Amino acid sequence: MAYFYDNLKLDKGMYQEAGRSFSQVLESMDPSERYKGTSLEGLDAFQRQLKRFDIKVKGAGSDVVEKFFRTADAAVLFPEYISRTVRQGMEEGDILPHITAAVTQVEGLDYRSITTEAGGEEKKLKTVEEGGQIPETTIKVQANLVKLRKRGRMLVASYEAVRYQKLDLFAVTLRQIGAHIARTHLEDAVNVLIHGDGNENPAEKTALATGTALDYNALVDFWARFDPYVMNTLLVSGDMMLQLLKLPEFQNPLTGLNFQGTGKLTTPLGATLLRTSVLPAKTAVGLDRRFALEMVRSGDVMVEYDKLIDRQLERAAITTVSGFAKVFAEASRVLELG
Repeated sequence: MAYFYDNLKLDKGMYQEAGRSFSQVLESMDPSERYKGTSLEGLDAFQRQLKRFDIKVKGAGSDVVEKFFRTADAAVLFPEYISRTVRQGMEEGDILPHITAAVTQVEGLDYRSITTEAGGEEKKLKTVEEGGQIPETTIKVQANLVKLRKRGRMLVASYEAVRYQKLDLFAVTLRQIGAHIARTHLEDAVNVLIHGDGNENPAEKTALATGTALDYNALVDFWARFDPYVMNTLLVSGDMMLQLLKLPEFQNPLTGLNFQGTGKLTTPLGATLLRTSVLPAKTAVGLDRRFALEMVRSGDVMVEYDKLIDRQLERAAITTVSGFAKVFAEASRVLELG
């Protein structure tokens, strides 16, 4: 049985459509709905093209890089393969989804976030008498723009150097590039949580006296400062993690059982505990992940497709453009040991 995807004409102009990625363009030309009830159900348009050219990208039987360049049409798929593999590396072990309240896609590099006053009279739902005025909550545009930063790595390799390398092995390097990009995104996010996004909204800091060890009472006091928000996520540096794990309250058998069974730690206060090396030593950041942070992205993972298709690798930039904004300043706080 012949399918439409077998005869689809591919060209690098598909990467140049404004506002749409290569995958979106490909999906519009070859919708997945056509394949419901067939053996190809569950594959997206890009995966069907890999099947068309019999390119196996993972597993013990993965093909070599050269397989992409045996036809002009197959070569067009190579930048998208790199983009997807880098994105996979960014998502593996990434904790950003656990600390961001919203992800906003924008066109261009200028973006202003919004905020409202947290707490106080604007948040109280008072009884409204007949004919009385309903209290208002005012949404305001932030004074300063969100800073979007371009992050990326240069992929430097000749076609001759990698043509006989297995795609499964080549993907390891691409996923590592993605992991490095994700780490820099996390550094930017933590910096905004602590210092603010330039709109006079740094996190309130609680500093324990010099020489004071972290104990459960200090942790409870820190948790109590979040009202009316909830501290449901706690980012900690490596040394803070060690101190927390040594607290008697963290040695509860149920806490240990959950960690042994799932690899995830939760505090006795119910917050998800996340360790990260991007935090300064002796520092913890507590936040209500529902309201604290907005991630702003301009496009997806970008790959220089011309160099990858026409020049067969050489030097090609893999980049992302993103930034972070605080939604409610009081939804994140910092705990520091002296």
